[in-house]
Amino acid sequence: MSTSGSIAALAIGAVCIAAGWTWLIILLAFYVSSTFLSRLGDDARRERAGGIAEKSGDRDVWQVAANGGVFTALALASTVRQSPALYAAAAGAIAASTADTWATEIGTLARQLPRSIVSFKRVATGTSGAVSLPGLAAAGAGALFIAIVATALGWPPNAAIGAVSGGIGGSLIDSVLGATLQRRRWCTMCNVGTERAVHDCGSSTVPAGGIPWLGNDLVNLCCSATGALLGYLTLA
Repeated sequence: MSTSGSIAALAIGAVCIAAGWTWLIILLAFYVSSTFLSRLGDDARRERAGGIAEKSGDRDVWQVAANGGVFTALALASTVRQSPALYAAAAGAIAASTADTWATEIGTLARQLPRSIVSFKRVATGTSGAVSLPGLAAAGAGALFIAIVATALGWPPNAAIGAVSGGIGGSLIDSVLGATLQRRRWCTMCNVGTERAVHDCGSSTVPAGGIPWLGNDLVNLCCSATGALLGYLTLA
C-alpha cells in the first residue's frame, strides 16, 4: 500500500477492532488473500493490462476506502446495535470486494481474451467490464471463501448466504458498470483504449465515453454497496 493507503487501512482496522476481533479477521482475510493473488504472475499481469487499468502498483487511500469502506461502516454500526442483518450485509459487502478482486487478479492471467459482459465481444485484457471463465470462477471462489471464514468465526448462518449472494451479485454489477457507465479514455498516439489520463507512452489521453466522474474506485464502491444490499436482503 501507499502511505495514504496504509493510514486508511490502519483507521479501518481500528474501527473493526472496536466492533470485535472477528470483524478484523474477515477484513484481513480479504486483504491478505487479495495481496497474495496480486503477487502471482505480477509481471505477466502488468504486461497484459498495465496500459489499460486506471491504477496499478500500491493501493492508495481511495482504493482502500472503496473496497473496505462499506464493511467498516457496518462494523461501526454494529458497535451501537447488534443485528443478524448487519452481519449478513457486512459479509455481502466484503465478499463483493473479494470476488471482484479475485476475478480481476485471476481473469487477467487467462490465456484467451475476455469478453465484454454487455456485448460479449472479445476485448483487450484488463478492460473494465470484461469477463472470462477463469475470472467468473475466481469471483465465485472469493465469495465462498468469505462465507467459509464468516461461518468459522461463528457469524450468523445468514452471513454465509449473504456472502455468496452479495459477493457474486456485487462483482457482476461491478462488471456491468465497468462496461457501460465507467469513464473511458483513448490514446490518440497508440490508437488504443485506456482508463489512464496519461498513457504508458507519455501522451495525454482524451475522453472516449462513460460518465466523467465515475472512475474505477467509485465503481468498486458500488460493487461493495450492492453486495451489502444483497446480503441484507437474505433476511428480508
